[in-house]
Amino acid sequence: MSVDALKSRIPDYAKDLRLNLSSIITNSELTPQQLWGTVLATAIASRSPIVLRELAPDAREMLSPEAYRAAKSAAAVMAMNNVFYRTRHLLSDHEYGNLRAGLRMNIIGNPGVEKVDFELWSFAVSAINACGACLDSHEQVLRKAGVGREVVQEAFKIASVIQAVGVTLEAEEILGE
Repeated sequence: MSVDALKSRIPDYAKDLRLNLSSIITNSELTPQQLWGTVLATAIASRSPIVLRELAPDAREMLSPEAYRAAKSAAAVMAMNNVFYRTRHLLSDHEYGNLRAGLRMNIIGNPGVEKVDFELWSFAVSAINACGACLDSHEQVLRKAGVGREVVQEAFKIASVIQAVGVTLEAEEILGE
């Protein structure tokens, strides 16, 4: 199982996705931990069993056990936060924003890896889950930490490609083509 195996499953009509998948992995300016943590977290967030099955072994090989766990933790906590904060943001009654969330998110304060890396993974998951409030929050933390826009964009580029590959391969599996 690998990136190459995943690429081989992408149909010819989605050749751009195959090329983009190669590009985001081989031409990344992210550190290996940032890259593979982003890949793992977004593979989980994509909800595609095919994508996760193919990419998780590569991520496990490239990441320390702590980083592998932290990337999974980012996907987990953001699955919750993205629904909660997106809903708060979308409600026309802004008074919900004044209420205590009352949700445990301790992993964010102590993820077991560099804070910037965890923020990047959380940002990328938020891109897939379309939570504008979380995107803004994590982007601001990253920018205050000195992370450039190019790095932030690379995270949501990875998220977009992983999500598109997952959607495409799930459709192919359902259609049986």
